[in-house]
Amino acid sequence: MKLPRYTRKDYLVLFWVILPFTIVLNTLIFGKLYYSTWYTFALGTALSGIAFSFDFVLCGLVAVALKSRLPKENQLPLRLTLMILTFLIITGLFLFSLIKGYEAINLFGYTFNEARFIWSYIAMGIFNIFLTFLIEGISRFEEWKANQKETEQVKISYRQTQLSGLKSHINPHFLFNCLNTLSSLISENEETAEKFLDEMSKIYRYMLRNDDEQLVPLATEINFIKSYFYLLNTRYSTSMQLSVSVRFCERQKLIPPLTLQYIVEDTIAQNSFSKSAPLKISIKDANGFLEIRNSVQTKIGIDKSLCGLRSIVEKYRLLHETDFLLKEENGERLIQIPLIVKNEPVAV
Repeated sequence: MKLPRYTRKDYLVLFWVILPFTIVLNTLIFGKLYYSTWYTFALGTALSGIAFSFDFVLCGLVAVALKSRLPKENQLPLRLTLMILTFLIITGLFLFSLIKGYEAINLFGYTFNEARFIWSYIAMGIFNIFLTFLIEGISRFEEWKANQKETEQVKISYRQTQLSGLKSHINPHFLFNCLNTLSSLISENEETAEKFLDEMSKIYRYMLRNDDEQLVPLATEINFIKSYFYLLNTRYSTSMQLSVSVRFCERQKLIPPLTLQYIVEDTIAQNSFSKSAPLKISIKDANGFLEIRNSVQTKIGIDKSLCGLRSIVEKYRLLHETDFLLKEENGERLIQIPLIVKNEPVAV
């Protein structure tokens, strides 16, 4: 038979309290007679201990039932009140039955004593109230630990999802093209090849290092996108142009990692470019925001939805930042994202 459990520590608590409580209870019931011989002490302790354990299990059944009926946080005072009142009634009946049982079997020549019964009942009542709050405290601590564990598991799952998403986002075509470019440079210009390899390693090191970071300084992100653009420029020559104009004080603010890469990749995916009609991208700060502008030279048959930018929008939504602006006019697309101040609270 499965015993009722209000918490996983119920019977550990019973193990630690049963002996001292039984000794105190028997002292109140029997007085000096309890200590007259070792046999009296041992038998009285064993009988009362078994009876007290039965009472503990019975109260546990009531506690579990009340917790099931009144599980909400705002029902806690009512639940505790009902538990204590019910326990006091059960305890009174249990104690009266126990003492009458001792008298009926003439245990140690015991006869009912009203004063000892009252003191025993008061002691059991105090002990029941103490146990009620102790078990409830253990229950709330276990719930807190379970919530902490669940939160940690969610974080781990989120990080794993982030890493998986990041790995899938490291475009294999981009890597393949970079390796092809590097292979050509090695035979043509070793110094340029070395520089290219250095910038390429910076990019992938940054990607892998920041997969579980929530926010990074804008300065770090700008350095990353410059390295990223170096690889693009090495491959496409002057077909792409990047200009960055962000004040030093604004560079200390924060944005989600890889934000600029997502925007640049989306820009490249949607627009055509050539040496005669280069794709121009500019990054500058404006009143607490970062503005990324690009010339619009839309490829034929391209879906101009937000698909490529959804991850950024979602990140800002999780950070409780909803001021994400995207608009297109006069042959230019503008993306405006909020810069986050370091001491501002963000979602975990």
